[in-house]
Amino acid sequence: MKYSIKVFEQPHPGAWNEAVIGLPGFSILQSAEWGQVKQTFGWQQTRYIWEDESGDVAAAAQVLLRKIRVPLLPIHLKTMYVPQGPVADWSNLELRMQVLKDLRRIAEESDAVYIKIDPEIIYSFVENEHSADGMFIAAEHAKTDLISNGWRFSPQQIQFKNTAWLSLTKDEDTLLAEMKQKTRYNIRLAGRKGVTVKQGAEDDIELLYKMYLETSLRDGFIIRPLDYYRETWSTFIRAGLAVPLIAYVGDEPVAGLVLFILGNRSWYLFGMSTDKHREKMPNYLLQWEAIKISKERNCAIYDLWGAPDVFDDSDNLWGIYRFKSGLGAHPVQRLGAYDLPLKKNSYKIIMNFVPKVLNITRRIRKAQQLQELN
Repeated sequence: MKYSIKVFEQPHPGAWNEAVIGLPGFSILQSAEWGQVKQTFGWQQTRYIWEDESGDVAAAAQVLLRKIRVPLLPIHLKTMYVPQGPVADWSNLELRMQVLKDLRRIAEESDAVYIKIDPEIIYSFVENEHSADGMFIAAEHAKTDLISNGWRFSPQQIQFKNTAWLSLTKDEDTLLAEMKQKTRYNIRLAGRKGVTVKQGAEDDIELLYKMYLETSLRDGFIIRPLDYYRETWSTFIRAGLAVPLIAYVGDEPVAGLVLFILGNRSWYLFGMSTDKHREKMPNYLLQWEAIKISKERNCAIYDLWGAPDVFDDSDNLWGIYRFKSGLGAHPVQRLGAYDLPLKKNSYKIIMNFVPKVLNITRRIRKAQQLQELN
């Protein structure tokens, strides 16, 4: 079977999304709306599809390009990234080799220092034990082909390498029964203690951001300024691909999340909470509402977005993962992001330089966040 690549030129985002969700391993980060947001913040976006001999779409990649200015030097370096893509059946040898070949050519023609990909190549999924060996073998073959074609495991993993999935194909009673006893108890406790969950709207974005800001400072991670989340959340809300949920105690908002939905999958990308009424367990009821909405929208998988690299209590994500596993989610281990360096010296400069810059910008951003909260 031969595969041919072409630029996807239909301007309507729905056409691209339909192409993507027809492929295995699709992600919200490959949606047209995600590319639109990234383009607003300095990335150039180009969409490609690979068709088989019958003209059917076999693979897709939304490729982002940006220029990085090197401090103290009058030069800009181009980098490329395919967030959670390309989307394809990575067990198909001919297809993956063609996709890798074409991505190299695209990056070379764009004069990029490197191109990064992080497709959904799964080598372990606990719930699906019968196919685990087959997944591992296919993932190992894909890894071998990546390395033999010059790709290397990236020292900069933009997205979480691993995640946690909750299968939504069962009824609500079964989903509750398969949760950990403490999780079920906390969901019911929240209801008894007067916690209610309401769907939000664009008008609630600043409220959600304020709670997210408080969460980031409490839990020690850095977030972007309000403009980024206003653009991201409003773009997806308007497209019908995101549902903001807000937990209240009385009239007081105490926690929230933004649920993303594309095709038959949903994602928990952003969660936020205040220090008020935490003993009433609002986050548990929020997740239960997100699960019910996902089922109403015919989702088969709820991706809880992020799991430890090492599945024990030494990992910083272990506490968050225990919360997710309490909901009945299972760990999904993936290959992670791979880079294809095309300009070796410039690649080394970026890999050494970017983390130092990020450390500086994180310190500056943390001070800004404190000012914003105050």
